[in-house]
Amino acid sequence: MWTAACRFSRLIQNNTNLEVNALYHNSKNVFGPKDPGLKVSQRVRRNPIKSSGRLSRSVYPSTESSGDDGASGSVRSVSSELQKLSLEDFRKPEPEPQKPPKRVKNSVTDARLQKENRDELVFGVGPCLLALTLGKRKLAQLFVQRREGAQRNSVENVCDAAVKRGVPIKHITKREMEKMVGGAVHQGLCLQASPLSFLTEEKSSCQQNNRQSGKPSPLWLVLDGVQDPMNLGSILRSAYFLGVDRVASSIRNSCPLTPVVSKASSGVMELMDVYGYKNLADIVKIKLNQGWKAVGTIGSEETSSGVPVVPCSDFKMSKPTLLLMGGEGFGLSPELRELCEVFLTVPSRGDLHPAVDSLNVSVATGILLHSLLSSCRTGQ
Repeated sequence: MWTAACRFSRLIQNNTNLEVNALYHNSKNVFGPKDPGLKVSQRVRRNPIKSSGRLSRSVYPSTESSGDDGASGSVRSVSSELQKLSLEDFRKPEPEPQKPPKRVKNSVTDARLQKENRDELVFGVGPCLLALTLGKRKLAQLFVQRREGAQRNSVENVCDAAVKRGVPIKHITKREMEKMVGGAVHQGLCLQASPLSFLTEEKSSCQQNNRQSGKPSPLWLVLDGVQDPMNLGSILRSAYFLGVDRVASSIRNSCPLTPVVSKASSGVMELMDVYGYKNLADIVKIKLNQGWKAVGTIGSEETSSGVPVVPCSDFKMSKPTLLLMGGEGFGLSPELRELCEVFLTVPSRGDLHPAVDSLNVSVATGILLHSLLSSCRTGQ
């Protein structure tokens, strides 16, 4: 714009030989009677480009007669180049066309999961192997981290299982694998498959009675509001290892069955049927009417009016039992507390720091399950 303004001023001086005087508000024509074709704008504008702190005035070409000297009204023609320069000074800049984003073609983009398919990425040796062998999921593709030399035996076993199931295998770099799983510990394996969810319908009676022979009383683990996927995975692993008959969880306020849960359970989530209920109190009431016993958990320093509180080592399980475990921070809901017949505690030493006065929910669940099932076997 500054260059065009300079050219514009220079053309005025060369073509008209007029001298531009200082302009003020309501100024008259600054050109002599010999050149009535140019007028000075009655408005004083600030130059968008300031020079030496002075106020600049704009001169606009006019094709009308000046009429000041009573001339014949002849119109002075302005050169086309001058008109072009005057228009260029005040022309709005045209927006630059937006270029479409470049599409990056790599294995990570190709492996991006489609929303309509709702697939997820199962990672880790145990979860991938069990997902391939059990057939609970719809399998799409197995990604294996490329490395120099021979693969580990555990990775080779997963690849063999994928070949048997007809699942395609794709080798990618370590960086691509980490981008796919968001930096999780993937152990060099990642499986694209359909998600798992809570079971909401009861299985047939023959499947329900398929329990370990010699265990007289069934034990159900009821989880109320466990929201940490690492805790939920650890709980599932302990429940499977110790022989719990069923794990029931709240759908409304608990963690869903994600690949992180499967990895934390070392793949047990692929094995166990985890039931989900919208209202845990309803299923607890049904089991109580069938002769089951509801056992809750509270801290060693807590008290509950009208309900006995005993150490877990002193409790003997003699009938079908529901072990109710509360979530992180808040514990059992008041509605479930009212349904408990007894509360169990894990005894601690006496000089605990106030900031560390309880156990992690997954650790406490493992201790209580072991204590209940041991008492059941000892009673037998």
